[in-house]
This record gives sequence, C-alpha cells and structure tokens, in this order.
Amino acid sequence: MTNQFGIFFQDNKKTYRLKTRGLYKLIYPLMKRILSIYLDSFRGLSQAAWLLAIVMLINRMGSMVIPFLGLYMTRVLHFDIKQVGIVLMCYGVGSVCGSYIGGWLTDRIGSFKVQFGSLVLAAPLFLLIPYFKEVQSLSIMIFTLSLIFDAFRPANSVSVASYAKPENITRAFSLNRLAINLGFSIGPAVAGFLASISFNWIFYGNSLAVLCAAIIFFVFFHKRQKRSDIRSKKETTPDNEMPQKGRNPYTDVPFILFNIFCCIFSFCFFQLITTLPIFYREVHHLNDHQIGFLLGWSGFVIVLLEMFIVHIAEKRFSLISTLVFGTFLCAISYAMLNFTGGLAWLYFTFFIFGLGEMLTLPFMATVSVNRSSPKTQGAYMGFNSLDFSAANIFSPILGTSIVDSFGFTTLWWATALSLSVTAIGFYLVLKWMR
Repeated sequence: MTNQFGIFFQDNKKTYRLKTRGLYKLIYPLMKRILSIYLDSFRGLSQAAWLLAIVMLINRMGSMVIPFLGLYMTRVLHFDIKQVGIVLMCYGVGSVCGSYIGGWLTDRIGSFKVQFGSLVLAAPLFLLIPYFKEVQSLSIMIFTLSLIFDAFRPANSVSVASYAKPENITRAFSLNRLAINLGFSIGPAVAGFLASISFNWIFYGNSLAVLCAAIIFFVFFHKRQKRSDIRSKKETTPDNEMPQKGRNPYTDVPFILFNIFCCIFSFCFFQLITTLPIFYREVHHLNDHQIGFLLGWSGFVIVLLEMFIVHIAEKRFSLISTLVFGTFLCAISYAMLNFTGGLAWLYFTFFIFGLGEMLTLPFMATVSVNRSSPKTQGAYMGFNSLDFSAANIFSPILGTSIVDSFGFTTLWWATALSLSVTAIGFYLVLKWMR
C-alpha cells in the first residue's frame, strides 16, 4: 500500500513538473515579447523630448492647486457650490485668453520665451492666492493666474513637435503627457497630505515647483536648436517658386469642427478636477488622503501604460479608430460612476477612464500637428488649446449647476451621452479630413 502511494505521489509530481514546464514555455516568450514592445515604445525619442518631459514633470508635480481648489473654497472660504463654479469659470476664461495669446506669441517671438516667461511670472502668483478671500477678488486673481500659466501650453506643444523626430511625434506627445500624469499622480497625493496641515502649503508647494521648472527649462533650452529649424534651413524654397500659403486654423472648417468635438470632450474631461472631488467627498464620504490617492491613481495608470498602448495603437490601428474607441471608453467610465461598488469600484472606474484618455489626448495633438505647417504650428496648437481652455469656462459652472439642480447621477449620465456623441463626431470629421 505504501509502495503504491509512493508511486502515485511520484507520478503526480512528475505530471506537475511537466505542466509547470509547459506553462513556463508558454508564458515566458509572451512576457518577453510584451517587455520588448514596452521598451521599444521609449526608444528613438530625441534628447530634447526627454528634457521637455523632465521640465513638465517638475512643473506638474506642483500643479496641486487646481484639483483641490474647489475643496479649498468650500471648506476654508465657505463658498457655496455656485460661487465655486463662478471662480472656476474665471479660471477657464483666463485659460482661453492665455491659450490664444500663448499661440499668437509663439509664432512671433518663439516657444522658448513664451514658456520661460509663463513659468517665471506664474510662480509668485501662486503665493498670493491665500490673500484673496472674497469671490470677486479671488475670481480676478484666478483669471490672471490662468492667463499667464496657460500661455505655456501651446508654446510647449510647439516645442514638443519642433524637437521631436518626425516619425515619433505622437510618442513625443505621449512622453510629455506621461510626465504630466506622473506629476499629477505625485502632486494630488502630496497635496492631500499638505491640506491636512494647511491649504496654504499647497500654494507654497505649487510656486516652488513652477520656479524649479523655470530654472531647469532655461538651463537646458536657452541655446538649444530645434529640429524644425534645422529642417527649414535645408528645405529652402527655390527662387523661381512662390512659397505655399499654409492653412489658417480659424478658417479651416474641418479643423474647426474637430476642435468643437475636442471642446465637448474637454468639458467632460474637466469634471475630473471640478465636480468629481466634490462627488467623492459628498456622496462617498472620502477624506483628503483618499481623494488625493484616487486622483493620483489615474495618473499612475497612464504613466505605467500610455507609452506602451500608444506604441501599439500607432502600429496596429488607424488614427480614427483609436480616437473613437478611446472616447467611448471615457463615456463608459462616467456611466460607471452611477453604480455603487465601494472604493475598489471607484479605482476601477478611473482605470477605464485612464485607458480612454491614453487613446484620445495624444492623438488629438497629432491631428493638430499634421494639419499645420512649421509657420502656423503656434496658431494651430493655440487653437487646439482653446478647446480645453474654453471647456474650463463652461465645465465648472455647468457641472456644478447640474449637480445643484438635478444631482450627480444626472451629471454622469449626461457626460457619458456627450462623450458618445463626441466619438461619432470624431469619426465623421476625421473621415472628412482625409
């Protein structure tokens, strides 16, 4: 009996070894292939693209004010939700003005001066926010800050496109977004800790980070020559030929329609930093630490997966299908907020939204770059930035108004429906652009 048991045990052990070995042979090549693709997604990017990402990382690590601004106004200044919407709307108006001015100035004085000037001027303004405690004065302050701070965005987009290798433009934008989201992952988590001490510490930290970004940007880029400048020197127009007139973003009808849908997408996107933190507080009763880590979770997912997913999407899927699918994923994530499942469900919802965000925002920038010429990049990127800035005007006031009148459930269903319509709009207008 003992002998039979020993034989049985040995046979089972042998079978287990064979199965384990077979499973290893199956999984190991697959994991090796995935790792190879992941590493390939980071290869071939220019040194300047990496340096821009580092500057953006430091800058956005300090961008902890905006996600917590609504909480600051409701808890410290005791504003009601409509007053919060008014102040955040002023941030949006300033952002629109800043995006337009930033794009206009970039085409005239260059992206370096606009970015450096924006960073240097914005740093002290963050320190002044705690001294403005009334709705009117805080609105003016927030407007001024966003005007100066968001002039940086179109200039930075032009820099990314100008310093990137032509074949790697989308990945260069993804790397920049990776830095942004890594900064946003760290920033809100740190802000949640600082808010438990005093909300004023958030403003101090933001100012310090922006100043550090300005110094590093100046050191690395004040004498660096752009790839686009090198190409323009080589690609001279013959004397017997007239230079071709580039498109104008303000008369380019397909591009205008594309940006209208980008604006709708942005309205939905900005609910993440306007109404969603309040939703977490009032409906799910989360504390500052939990809110900070939730906001940081989406950024962490993007940091971990975006370059990998964009690399695959560029090779396997068309620009149209990528944008449409990504937008639908975002719609699904907002609809999921109306279903309860505890904290784990909220993290999963943010994961789905992160996947959708990875497949939309980098490729939106690529559409703008591909539609422009070197002399009109500032105007095109500025116009595209206007979409996000304009959404900042309407998103806070409309989002908070819907919540005040109908509740969060209506807001999330309306947002999901708007994103679904946007996905269809992207499909139609990008087909037209071909």
